[in-house]
Amino acid sequence: MVDLGIMVFRQKNVNGSFKPHLSVKFRSDEGELLTFSIDTTRTPAKYPQPDAYLITHAHSDHNGKSAMLSDRAICSDKTARALEIRHDKTYKGRTMELGASTEVNGVKVSTYPNFHTAGSTAFYWENDVGTRILVTGDVKDASQLPDCDVLITEANYGDPGDTTCYFDDDIQGFTNALQDNACVAFGAYAFGKAQRAVELMRSCGYNGAVEMEEKSLQLTRCLLDDAGDLAGIGESCGDPVCVVPPWDLDKLPSGMTKYVMTGRSDYRYPAIQISDHLDARGLTDMVRELDPELTVVYHPGGHRPGRFASHLNSGGFNAIAIDRISNVLSNEFI
Repeated sequence: MVDLGIMVFRQKNVNGSFKPHLSVKFRSDEGELLTFSIDTTRTPAKYPQPDAYLITHAHSDHNGKSAMLSDRAICSDKTARALEIRHDKTYKGRTMELGASTEVNGVKVSTYPNFHTAGSTAFYWENDVGTRILVTGDVKDASQLPDCDVLITEANYGDPGDTTCYFDDDIQGFTNALQDNACVAFGAYAFGKAQRAVELMRSCGYNGAVEMEEKSLQLTRCLLDDAGDLAGIGESCGDPVCVVPPWDLDKLPSGMTKYVMTGRSDYRYPAIQISDHLDARGLTDMVRELDPELTVVYHPGGHRPGRFASHLNSGGFNAIAIDRISNVLSNEFI
């Protein structure tokens, strides 16, 4: 990493445990030493702060609930709004439209879509030696991501030895479920999957009202530009099409046909495979296409980052997983 002019490290909490995810230390063109913390919790104010908290999206395992309270937070305008709706707090950092750029202490930080959730963002910048650094966050579609020298990415479905890490979205199954049932409900998480459900409905030609529980409704109205006719549960006329969190399906009338949008098999209702992530093949193809000198796998917890890094190494790529990264900084960066 020193040859690339970066140091990827993990910070510790006051109690000695590791903070979530990781940070990147590098120098700007002016030689200033900077730190960008990625999808992590805030450092207490009495301790040295990073120059930026990069928030890739508003899912809770990316810790925006904490980082959004810092004026050093950076995310897309839609991610900021999603954080405010989800956590009933005011976002205090800076925002930009997805695809725009911002400047942090003389470093231009560009943003790219990864299509994981509405507003989810990949961040890109260069250091003093010209190393191109890309932080993807979670990825559904890597087609618009730029080439890079250091790729910092996810492995939610990155274990090539696990059959559940290989899948294709069942768009036809979703379409059939919508078109074949006059009164149908889909179980989908309020942020991310619920908006995807509405997008799929509109893309397959359904123009009627979609009933949603309160939080899903608020997020969808705010985040989707062409959501169409949306209503609260029980507010539309005729046979409803509903989108509610999976655990709320039991609250709907027993006569409704019910599905869960998931790859899991532990729900009582039929599952329709719709994922907001790349599978193991897609993640590998992304790395192959971007062709970085180094890939750092930082998410999620558990064994999958290590399995994905090992898979990349066996295929000729240089990769390291978060559990192999310490909190010890090279003296060249101090």
